[in-house]
Amino acid sequence: MTEGTVLHADLDAFFASVEQRDDPRLRGRPIIVGGGVVLAASYEAKAFGVRTASSLREARRACPAAIVVPPRFEAYTRASRDVFAVFADTSPLVEAVSIDEAFLEVGGLRRIRGEPSRIAADLRAAVAARVGLPISVGVARTKYLAKVASGSAKPDGLLVVPVETEREFLHALPVERLWGVGAVTAGRLHAAHLRTVGQVAALDERELVALLGSGGGRHLHALARGEDPRRVDTGRRRRSMGAQHALGSRPRPRAEVETILLGLVDRVTRRLRAADRVGDVVTVRLRFGDFGASTTAHTLARPTAQTAVVLDVARRLLASRWPEVETRGLTLVGVSVGGLDDHAAQLSLPLDDAPDPELDRTIDAVRERFGAASVRRAGQLDRPERAPQPILPD
Repeated sequence: MTEGTVLHADLDAFFASVEQRDDPRLRGRPIIVGGGVVLAASYEAKAFGVRTASSLREARRACPAAIVVPPRFEAYTRASRDVFAVFADTSPLVEAVSIDEAFLEVGGLRRIRGEPSRIAADLRAAVAARVGLPISVGVARTKYLAKVASGSAKPDGLLVVPVETEREFLHALPVERLWGVGAVTAGRLHAAHLRTVGQVAALDERELVALLGSGGGRHLHALARGEDPRRVDTGRRRRSMGAQHALGSRPRPRAEVETILLGLVDRVTRRLRAADRVGDVVTVRLRFGDFGASTTAHTLARPTAQTAVVLDVARRLLASRWPEVETRGLTLVGVSVGGLDDHAAQLSLPLDDAPDPELDRTIDAVRERFGAASVRRAGQLDRPERAPQPILPD
């Protein structure tokens, strides 16, 4: 059998696995990482139906025996760096996807390291020995198939999809495993009596475009046929930067949500300025109490990294969805800035109405020296400063 050369390596229940690694008393037991909201759950907890981003109250109902531990983001950041050091020692071609997963291209290593399946097995052993964490790896011809394979290998497994049998493997999967298929798209496919990837692949592309639209139809038609020309990209820069805040299930007044939004915007624009980047698309994402979601965006006249500009747009986007929040409840709010580019002139007209970029830079300098909580807006004074979640370098 011919092996593909793309590896997708994905840590299992990352935050929870770090907690179980560091505290032997937690091993083999149902673990929930979080406070009012589940940030991560061990596989022992997932077996009872505990879901990430659900409220702690719901999680406890599903698994009364679960042990709840507070998040330790510094520990997760250290663990992520240690795992990526293993990735770097495995292959010079590594594309980070998130803090706990990456693609690796190993086609040029056959003579010195063996077949991709051997390299993947060595990678898993190295992560276990050097970092003490379980990791699942998929090996395939394309990035998409490698990611599907690693998901099928979980927890703590290795799955190789030979080139000769990849179509049989792919076509047997449910449509939900296609990249980009969420609840809404899955519902449309099910309504058309399409439940497997093979059934989607059997359709003419024009039929799928009529069902899902031009972009989505062509995308899924290609994936269902195993077509994914993307290479492992080691030089890819972020196209957007964002942050989100899980709220739990209790009702939140608008003023409180706006204060949370302010903190998110502040965090995102500080990262933009630190990376010397600007963006022109502001997006606010909401998840409602009925598990539905809403994403709304606005394109600015010119790119920016200024807190005041992004905050003004984000507040207006939130206001446009607030009647829906009052009806459906709110469990998560997020904000991102997209269309990123390297720093450019940020002149606004009329100039007298433009925010002063020097104020942002001064506040950044103070926080860099004295800590993030050293300068806060009045509306944030009664709220504790949240520890930042680990993120990939910008």
